[in-house]
Amino acid sequence: MWAFVPAAGAVLADMGAEVVKIEPPAGDPMRWLTYSGIAPGAYGFTFLWEIFNRGKRSITVDLNVEGATELLHRLLEDADVFLVSLLPSARRKLKIDIEDVRSRHPRLIYAVGSGQGAFGPEADKGGYDSLSFWARGGVASAVTPDGSPYVLQQPGGAFGDSISGAILAGGIAAALAQRATTGKVSVVDASLLGTSMWVMQTGIIGATLAGVNELPKLSRDVVPNPLVNSYRTSDGRFIALCMLQGQRYWPGFCEAVERPELIDDPRFDSDEHRSANLKACVATLDDIFATRTLAEWQAILVRQEGQWNIVQQAGELARDAQAVANRFIQEVDYGDGRALKMVSTPLQFDRQALDARPAPELGAHNDEVLAELGYTDEQIIDLRVAGVVF
Repeated sequence: MWAFVPAAGAVLADMGAEVVKIEPPAGDPMRWLTYSGIAPGAYGFTFLWEIFNRGKRSITVDLNVEGATELLHRLLEDADVFLVSLLPSARRKLKIDIEDVRSRHPRLIYAVGSGQGAFGPEADKGGYDSLSFWARGGVASAVTPDGSPYVLQQPGGAFGDSISGAILAGGIAAALAQRATTGKVSVVDASLLGTSMWVMQTGIIGATLAGVNELPKLSRDVVPNPLVNSYRTSDGRFIALCMLQGQRYWPGFCEAVERPELIDDPRFDSDEHRSANLKACVATLDDIFATRTLAEWQAILVRQEGQWNIVQQAGELARDAQAVANRFIQEVDYGDGRALKMVSTPLQFDRQALDARPAPELGAHNDEVLAELGYTDEQIIDLRVAGVVF
């Protein structure tokens, strides 16, 4: 449910796996979630549901009803992977924990997404990415300015879920390759906390080495190199510079921005002097960038060798020529007059983007999947009457 583990399934579906999503009768709560004021069904889509469940088939099974677990085991007979986000206590209650499943399906890869990992005092505790990834994992503190009256929020919904889901999908792919080459069958674990520590590892290890809780936070006027910074244009946009070899690029940069006198300015003529006069240098560059629009700076900065880019807003990326050319964004046709732009799984094979497909309606594939498992029409009716499927 929600986004972390479903995101892993979405990546696998994009890569060509047949993914059957088992939902409770009420459905995954992501189907009914309002996000940033966009209510379910607005503009024709519940888009959070769509992007994390694309390409799957949906069946509704009430695992609390007698006989439902047997249906699940029948589904797993020829499956390669069992991917689950339920808490350990729920898995034990439903008799679908690792030992329960692997005792009947010894070649099945059992993959778990958790909040804090499989061990320790909080192994049975759930987690959302805003808590286990963003808050506990050190990310929120690292990006929140010192003295701020509040902690900054994640930059987008399911931010940590998306990263963690991709990690889990990669682990599953590796486990499948290992089984194919060696015969070894694995249990795959990924967690929100573990993933956040992976993305925060420079801060974690650096702080540990220095014997502090957190490395000093840099601000735009407290950076080691003014050419690694962001500057506002006259039309209120931003240009990001990342010229790590400052001395190499400073002369060409100054020529391009039509300020050649700054090349030999004794305050700024070396990395050491620019660092010693950092506030003055940043203020000078602030004044320079404030004289032209974003479009003008784009035309100017291509004339020098230093690295830079524009600071884009999320909605602009759907129109980004580079993203469009590489199919990082693609339009998914629903076949009923609707189409939804989706971000591609960030992998390509043979230089081809992976095609995304629509997410399923709740229980849309009940009869189809059950028939594939060998259930007759009469047996399917019996399962409905018993409340196993809906």
